[in-house]
Amino acid sequence: MLVYQDLLTGDELLSDSFPYEEIENGMLWEVEGKWVVQGAVDVDIGANPSAEGAEEDEGVDDQAAKVVDIVDTFRLQEQPSFDKRQFVTFMKRYIKLLAPKLDDEKQALFKKHIEGATKYLLSKLSDLQFFVGESMHDDGSLVFAYYKDGATDPTFLFFAYGLKEVKC
Repeated sequence: MLVYQDLLTGDELLSDSFPYEEIENGMLWEVEGKWVVQGAVDVDIGANPSAEGAEEDEGVDDQAAKVVDIVDTFRLQEQPSFDKRQFVTFMKRYIKLLAPKLDDEKQALFKKHIEGATKYLLSKLSDLQFFVGESMHDDGSLVFAYYKDGATDPTFLFFAYGLKEVKC
């Protein structure tokens, strides 16, 4: 299994269990998330609680919750949304922090194509939800989620060059 960590913080953000598609010249990975039910699972074992002297509601108080698989699996933390100015400021800082961590070849490609990816994200800014890794470190990568036209499950966007592949 491969886990993808944030190159700047070491937070686990994704794994190969979630297939991705490269977009914007390989700058962004697009990953489909799914709403799943977590928690209470009602298992009928054939027992009749009322016949056994128990009340109908007696037992474990299970609470089922709907969660998004990627957010739950990697303990992503939702952040307040950015306006255009805040987002551009974040991107400038992110580029400045990430570029020195890349080898020369990747750094050249990153600098060449990151502007296009930034414009792509800016075009969707009002529809995006913002997430960071579990450590909630300010300098880490952002993960973005949005709903494609009519979709009931979110689509996530990751900065491809901000991820480090780790074999588990």
